[in-house]
Amino acid sequence: MSNNTNRRDFLGFTFAAVAAVGGAASLVGMKQAWDPLPSVLAGGFTNVELSGLKAGEPSTVMWRGKPIFVLKKTADMEKSERDLIVGSDRFIVAIGLCTHLGCIPAWKKDTWKCACHGGEFNSSGKQTFGPPPRPLDLPPFSVKGTELVLGEEGPEYKKLDAYLQAQV
Repeated sequence: MSNNTNRRDFLGFTFAAVAAVGGAASLVGMKQAWDPLPSVLAGGFTNVELSGLKAGEPSTVMWRGKPIFVLKKTADMEKSERDLIVGSDRFIVAIGLCTHLGCIPAWKKDTWKCACHGGEFNSSGKQTFGPPPRPLDLPPFSVKGTELVLGEEGPEYKKLDAYLQAQV
């Protein structure tokens, strides 16, 4: 301290320093309280191994409380811009809720059929009959090798989402 600093100035500087440290510690504590728990963050991602899926038989997995349809297409199923291509296989990934009233469509031979109001979606997730106003929605996903990670927005998702947004 300089010779011109008196006791009152020193106490003021000390109080300001203690208040600044206390304020910073409070902010760190508040941020930690606001951040989601690690268990919540881990629950936001679901991994689906695509290599084990049988062609023509959809698999339903739960992600954030919603059913997700993952269908490995057979060679005779319609090709679509919505197809996710992994290696030489084509897949459809869609949120399994009817876009009309949120019912869960059932897979019947080669289409998803909603029992509530007769809505139908083809193997590409496009509405083909009934009141649904749009195709089945696309969940955010990324592809890592032959594994689908639901909850992450990868380049494959962004490409398909851009295509779907252009259709609207």
